Amino acid sequence: MNFLKNGCSVVIPCFNSEKTLEELIERIIEVFKEQKFDFEIILVNDSSRDNTWKIIKQLAGKYKNIVGLNMMKNYGQHNALLCGIRRAKYEIVTTMDDDLQHPPEEIPKLLSELRDNVDVVYGSAKEQVHGLFRNLASRIIKMTLATIMGTKTAIKVSAFRVFRTKIRESFENYNSPNVSIDVLLSWGTNKFSSVDVEHLERKEGRSNYNFWKLTSHAFDMITGFSVLPLRVASFIGLIFTIFGFFVMVYVIGRYIIVGGSIPGFPFLASIITIFSGAQLFSLGIIGEYIARIHFRSMNKPAYSVKEEVQS
Repeated sequence: MNFLKNGCSVVIPCFNSEKTLEELIERIIEVFKEQKFDFEIILVNDSSRDNTWKIIKQLAGKYKNIVGLNMMKNYGQHNALLCGIRRAKYEIVTTMDDDLQHPPEEIPKLLSELRDNVDVVYGSAKEQVHGLFRNLASRIIKMTLATIMGTKTAIKVSAFRVFRTKIRESFENYNSPNVSIDVLLSWGTNKFSSVDVEHLERKEGRSNYNFWKLTSHAFDMITGFSVLPLRVASFIGLIFTIFGFFVMVYVIGRYIIVGGSIPGFPFLASIITIFSGAQLFSLGIIGEYIARIHFRSMNKPAYSVKEEVQS
């Protein structure tokens, strides 16, 4: 792995992880010592409610190559990742969760897959350890990403990933509160790969993501980074226009052949309801895009750093 001659930056978004951080850092340091790589660990505290920031400052004082970034408020996992990625100084970036579900010992496996024809490697879980609905929501996220990114590898996406830092140049000017690191990476490359890694159960606490949050995130991604919903709305409009045309032909034909109009209020009410529902659905999708244009025109930042510590 000669490409690591300039080192690796490990970016970890942290939220209420005071009980797991120290073990995580110790294991990461041990891995890179064994591999004899230069490294840094960037811990981004996403406005935790516990003593996470205090622990980060203690770790920065105890170990070398630790960078701590404290966010002004809770922006979300991907926003915190973007902050850390932009702070990285080495040519390779590794991202992972703070809950020990991603074993640091698997990092060399991901790095070894980062060959000349690969820019991004995902650590795909051999077996999902979440509940049924959480796994279903994760599947929805991955299918959404596959649609947006235009690559089958998106089915293997994970928060455990390594990529070439140079890719960040493709989104260095991106400034929006809606962030998806995987979509942003696809702006800079289409050379993705994945390897199977262990995915362990959480040792402490519980995940901040549930079915509804993940589904909402998928909706935000597909409306924030894709025009697919607009095309769906256009297709629905076309279908109902054709349907309306045949209804008109039926009404006129019946009038000519039978000599009378179609009796009954239920028929008319049903047609109006169908068309009104289709119109409101399409307007709702358009409204989502207008809202995103509005928020981007406000130039609302993706994150804001309150404090920084460095060993």
